[in-house]
Amino acid sequence: MKNTTVLISGASIAGPALALWLARYGCTVTVVEKAATPRPGGQAVDFKGATHRTVLERMGILDEVRRRQTGGHDQTVIDADEKPLAVIPGEFTGGELEIRRGDLAELLYERTKDTCEYVFGDSITSLTETASGVHVTFERGAPRTFDLVVGADGIHSNVRRLAFGPESDYVRHLGYYYALADLGGTDGDNDGAAVMYNEPGRMAAVGGPKAPAFFVFASEPLSYDRYDPEQQKKLLMAAYKGGGWRLPELMATVPRASDIYLDSLSRVVVDRYATGRVVLLGDAAYGNTLGGFGTGLAIVGAYVLAGELRAAGGDHRVAFRQYEEKFRGYAKISKQGSAGPFLAPPTRLRMRLRNWTFTSRFLLRLMLRLTDRFATDIDLEDYRF
Repeated sequence: MKNTTVLISGASIAGPALALWLARYGCTVTVVEKAATPRPGGQAVDFKGATHRTVLERMGILDEVRRRQTGGHDQTVIDADEKPLAVIPGEFTGGELEIRRGDLAELLYERTKDTCEYVFGDSITSLTETASGVHVTFERGAPRTFDLVVGADGIHSNVRRLAFGPESDYVRHLGYYYALADLGGTDGDNDGAAVMYNEPGRMAAVGGPKAPAFFVFASEPLSYDRYDPEQQKKLLMAAYKGGGWRLPELMATVPRASDIYLDSLSRVVVDRYATGRVVLLGDAAYGNTLGGFGTGLAIVGAYVLAGELRAAGGDHRVAFRQYEEKFRGYAKISKQGSAGPFLAPPTRLRMRLRNWTFTSRFLLRLMLRLTDRFATDIDLEDYRF
């Protein structure tokens, strides 16, 4: 694969994970990212079970992920008087290994920046496939031609829009939004303990190690600029207007938040992962916001896609077909459920039922067993030899 040039759009998790494998297999890899620098921060992400652990080990980063892990922590569900109602154990929220998204992205960037070309602060504007490659134009950089293009740029994938069609054809709004906000000292109040407060259709969580404040709220689709933090702050404050507990105090600090990210809870539904020389990876192909499996799907998907390209000697038609055939069954978990009603139940009855789930050892063990089964439901080939 030494003569294969690959452009990857997206420098979060899926893109650099794929870049790591392709560079090892001899490809010439370029990663383009709209953000000006690698993105720090973000919520914790986690890995579960033997499949995730095996891929991390084969990548050569398992020990470093363990070193940087946050150590999943329990979260206490409280009422408006801060009376404990239930405890969500760290083993449920943090899987086997939990690490901040920004720390994992930094680690993957560190492991690939010397073997791959990174172009920050730029974005793809057009893709034109020819008999021998894909002609790509950029917002800032000069046009270039690549053998293959990979969309690893999230649920709102620019590559998917350009190669497959408008986002509205592939992304389903699940009736909720979430926000992560760095509110300074208020993030770690409650003596540093991680607590979660609910009202029907609204959730706020603060505390825990290095955690930004986390919000989930029910809403019809909202129209706003995803790159305008001031718009996002206003929407968040409007969604929590009139709330109880510490919500007025938290909302009063939102205008001064040093960092904020607000997005919809959505599911991606595509009938195919590839078209011609363009292929989708990670959330761009099988995203389900806050579903608990996104990062695992990204790193395993990158492993399988790169491995199939190597096994096919760079023949993208064979490799993309095999990637989809072997991976779609594993990715089926992304088609199931929505985290919105679980995190922010729409009624007080649903809130009580959710809390009761975590007071039952039987139900908790059942959920953990199901989680492990989904995370390991694939036969991993060893593509390294």
